[in-house]
Amino acid sequence: MQTTNPFENAPETALEWHRSGSGAALATVVQTWGSAPRRAGSQLVVSGDGKIEGSVSGGCVEGAVVAEALDALQDGRHRLLEFGVSDADAFAVGLACGGTIKVLVEPVGTALPMDLLQELAEARANRTPAAYEVNLATGTRRLVRDGYPDRMRLDRSGLEEDGETFVAVHNPPLRLVCVGAVHITQALVPMARIAGYDVVIIDPRAAFASPERFPGETLMDDWPDEAVAKLGLDSRTALVLLTHDPKLDDPALQAALKADVFYIGALGSKKTQAARVARMQGAGFSAKQINCIHGPIGLDIGAAGPAEIAVSILAEMTAVLRGKQP
Repeated sequence: MQTTNPFENAPETALEWHRSGSGAALATVVQTWGSAPRRAGSQLVVSGDGKIEGSVSGGCVEGAVVAEALDALQDGRHRLLEFGVSDADAFAVGLACGGTIKVLVEPVGTALPMDLLQELAEARANRTPAAYEVNLATGTRRLVRDGYPDRMRLDRSGLEEDGETFVAVHNPPLRLVCVGAVHITQALVPMARIAGYDVVIIDPRAAFASPERFPGETLMDDWPDEAVAKLGLDSRTALVLLTHDPKLDDPALQAALKADVFYIGALGSKKTQAARVARMQGAGFSAKQINCIHGPIGLDIGAAGPAEIAVSILAEMTAVLRGKQP
């Protein structure tokens, strides 16, 4: 997934720098035309002593944005800047042609109240989806926790139709929980990481969930229901069940059916899925809950072998996440 913000800790860094006494300004891409280097929502943090983190243009206009941010820290007012990115500058950051971007610069503590930034940081720390809304004409700002469903689902920051209201989407990182450290998991994990997922692998069988088979990955050897209870399941979590063993899959499946995960996929044939459905019915789950299970897992692309099955799983996860229900 292309994240809303290529520097994901911008709000927290801005808050830290402001509290340290050096001051901080947040620069955010609010609108783009053409082949702009960064999408709307991309952020750059500038401190009063000239430190920077993040990017709004891949390097094309950062210098000018930093200068404006330092001026904003002096007068306490926000700025809306517009830049054209030439073809030559675009080539330098790997694009075929140039474009135009608008950048909002907000000094923390004046234009951007510190308590509002603190509220945003707390929502992000608690994995609570939130939208930061600012009226570019009046400077009115607020945090919206239950709104903009299409923007939140698509991870799409940008201007509303009124041309004045900018909405920055702050979703928790996507997370993939794999039950079963099997061959498909070995193929799926690196693909999911490329797509922007944090990955956790659950398998109480030490021979399967070993660092040798999954170097550098987060492994949990708890029983699956205990593991997902520790992790917590939410609307930015996908759960895939890959063991073929109901003793391992079903406890995690039941926990997911009670939670608000955006995707549940379970490996197995249509016959296996029918037996799974019967077990969930016997456990008291409703037809609506059971219909959330994608089984057999993955889009029907004629996949053969672990790698192709992993492709089909990630494709189905993406379709569900973006509202293209397969």
